[in-house]
Amino acid sequence: MEGEHAGRFGGRVALVTGAGSGIGAAAARRLAAQGAQVLVADIDGQAAQAVAKELPWAYPLTVDVAEPAQVDAAFEEAVRRHGRLDVVVHAAGVDDPAAKEWIAEALRADRPPEVTARLGDEAWRRVMRVNLDGTFHVLRAAVRVMAPHRSGAVVTVGSSSAFDTLVGYPHYAASKAGAHALSQSVAKEAISFGVRVNTVAPGPTETGMAARTPAALRQGFADGRVRPYATPEEIADVALFLASEEAANVVGAVLLANGGRFTV
Repeated sequence: MEGEHAGRFGGRVALVTGAGSGIGAAAARRLAAQGAQVLVADIDGQAAQAVAKELPWAYPLTVDVAEPAQVDAAFEEAVRRHGRLDVVVHAAGVDDPAAKEWIAEALRADRPPEVTARLGDEAWRRVMRVNLDGTFHVLRAAVRVMAPHRSGAVVTVGSSSAFDTLVGYPHYAASKAGAHALSQSVAKEAISFGVRVNTVAPGPTETGMAARTPAALRQGFADGRVRPYATPEEIADVALFLASEEAANVVGAVLLANGGRFTV
């Protein structure tokens, strides 16, 4: 129908990871509202289906970004269904609730956190596999699909904690700092093939991940001099700007969206 694909992303095909909740779900909804056909990817298949049902022209995918074969299959499905892929927003990520609780316990007891010595290999690898390896899997698949068409935009969701590292949270900070550097390196390479890669680095944001943060730790993030926790929609809007033609000259950026907590 005439006008059915109207909007900033009218006629575009988008894939969003971590789209079953939080920033990913907000990005999927924003993209659909602005005309995109969206593949809603999440490790929680039921959550992906629930979001996809809200949207026109959407299709759900169950994807663990830590598994390269699943990522590749998702991108292949996008091409099979639509013949191309124009936009990727990579919002999938994990935190470590156990480490957060150790930090909160230390805050309540007014003592320094002791995390690194207690941090097991499996906890370290879980965060790295999803946040860093998963970003590589998504970027690699995106370049493989987009480069032959000489166009495309990829936005990865990093974290302000890569700069203002939280004491007692080394694996999360390292995974996001690595993902930032990875995205910037790929950006320099991919732009030669018409593909733009950028990163949005949120500060505290009201997501399911934040809801699981212990109260003592949330209080530590509170600062009356800056904006409160961002909404997922506010971060999604930054991601959509980076994915849009309005940001045609923005390549390899790590855009802070932390409400003024710090600058770099």
